[in-house]
Amino acid sequence: MQDVQLSSIAVLLAAVAIAAPLARTLGIGTVLGYLAAGAVVGPFGLGGLFSTGQAKEILHLAEFGVVLLLFLIGLELRPRRLWSMRGAIFGLGGAQVVISALLLAALAMALALPWKSALFMGLALALSSTAFALQVMEENGELTTKHGRLGFAVLLFQDLAAIPLIALAPLFAVAFVADAPPIDFFAAVKTIGVIVAVACIGWLTLDVFVRLVAMTRVREAMTAAALLTVVTAAAIMQWAGVSASLGAFIAGALLAESSYRHQLEADIQPFEGLLLGLFFTAIGMSLDLDLLVAKWKEVLLFAAILVAVKTIVLYGLGRWQGLNGRGARRLGLSLSQGGEFAFVLFAAGFSAGVLTRDTQSLLVLVVTVSMAATPLLLLLDGRLAGKATPAQPYDTLPENTGHVVIAGFGRYGQIVARVLRARKIPFTALDISAEQVELVKRFGSEAFFGDVSRPDILEAAKIGDARAFVLAIDDVEASLRTAEFVTSRWPNVPIYARARNRNHAHRYLDLGVTLIQRETFLSALETTKQLLKGLGYSERETERTVQTFRAHDERRLAEDYKHYTDMEKMQAKARSDAATLENLFEEDAKETAAANAAAKASERARAAE
Repeated sequence: MQDVQLSSIAVLLAAVAIAAPLARTLGIGTVLGYLAAGAVVGPFGLGGLFSTGQAKEILHLAEFGVVLLLFLIGLELRPRRLWSMRGAIFGLGGAQVVISALLLAALAMALALPWKSALFMGLALALSSTAFALQVMEENGELTTKHGRLGFAVLLFQDLAAIPLIALAPLFAVAFVADAPPIDFFAAVKTIGVIVAVACIGWLTLDVFVRLVAMTRVREAMTAAALLTVVTAAAIMQWAGVSASLGAFIAGALLAESSYRHQLEADIQPFEGLLLGLFFTAIGMSLDLDLLVAKWKEVLLFAAILVAVKTIVLYGLGRWQGLNGRGARRLGLSLSQGGEFAFVLFAAGFSAGVLTRDTQSLLVLVVTVSMAATPLLLLLDGRLAGKATPAQPYDTLPENTGHVVIAGFGRYGQIVARVLRARKIPFTALDISAEQVELVKRFGSEAFFGDVSRPDILEAAKIGDARAFVLAIDDVEASLRTAEFVTSRWPNVPIYARARNRNHAHRYLDLGVTLIQRETFLSALETTKQLLKGLGYSERETERTVQTFRAHDERRLAEDYKHYTDMEKMQAKARSDAATLENLFEEDAKETAAANAAAKASERARAAE
């Protein structure tokens, strides 16, 4: 981007910063806002602040946002989850791509395109925008619905299908260009070998590498390691002649079972969000408004056909998967657009002689317009549906299957986890110590590396969907920051907090956290009981003494909260409280002695009778 001036970068960032909140305020979706902002400041827009070459450079850079997105998708693909979704991924996803591609290819052949070009175009247009669809569904709160999960499965299959399509583009070549490259089967074998090598080497080394970096506890190093992992995998794939996105996806999938998954996700997401915003803005900048004006009828007609075909296909498949009418319709509309991989495929198709330059330019416009139409169609559908039957949840779950988030996996958190595991209650345990995470794994426990005082880590752990939050981290200030964030953001999630001392407990009470256990209190009471028994006190006397002290101390804890920040009052109350406790024990002893005397007198009276 050496031709882009700092002032132009400032304008671009301003467009991104303004477009998203403005679009959300208008209720049209942030992606459409990015596209509109790009069209306004782009070479064909009102400002004309960027040349066509600069727009292409920005788009090339911003494509890294798609790479990061696929890395994050890979992180979510734990083998167990992938296996449980295999039917939706390969069944529903495969059916959508095949049926949509054949219908679109048939329409293209009706317009006199050669069958090879028509089939290639149909396959390219059958792919939806992963970045676009996921962001739109997330904004609408639909990712956790059944149609949202099915949509994710379809998008995943499409991402996987795009890779061989790019590699096999020369198979669809026709005589549009004289120098269309021949199919290189040796290169194909080399590509497969590189993919296998990357997967094997990554499986052996990635988790070890991330663990070594995590042990330094340098946050910047962890972020750099996450980015380095993505960039290295993407660069190797590019060198092998394959999409960089595949490398990022493989890297993410290899780390899906890593203890550092949540931390990596939190470190990558800010970059991914910004670059995706730039990506959609750059697409808007690349929109050829002159061609759109000249051929607006054809563009709108083809875009409408594309959206209609994919919506109808997905609606039918959604109903086949058991979705209700609204859920199937939302699935179809959410994935009705062309995708970012279409731009890559169109470029590969032009280079391979599959498409002409005019056809490529027209198809790019069609895909962009279909993207712009998606949030508008979803908004219109939502308003027309009104109070229609809501989208069904993905699963009908019993109440006892929600997960628990455990923050801090030391001696306290592990005890909680062992009981939960024994009761088959799912949980996600997080700890900031890489050494602790590795240690517990050796003994058969599972914990993830992550700093829970960071909101993005908690969001990555899906705390909003948790049944409870156990707060057991050692750092007092970090625990209070975490409690404050959770109580404000997710007030319905109950917090069970471990307090290191009385002051810590009082500061929890300030935040509205009431389910508190002081970490040494109960164990100290248990030791005291054993001590009193060893000193000759009876079981009854020991139990009564300890219960009296516990009730008194808990009452005092609540009373002290009123003025725990006033040190002088706290010191005076501590002195008076010691005397109060002594009086309690003396009164208790007198009551016990009187009760014993009465009991003995009663026994003597019964004996005399």
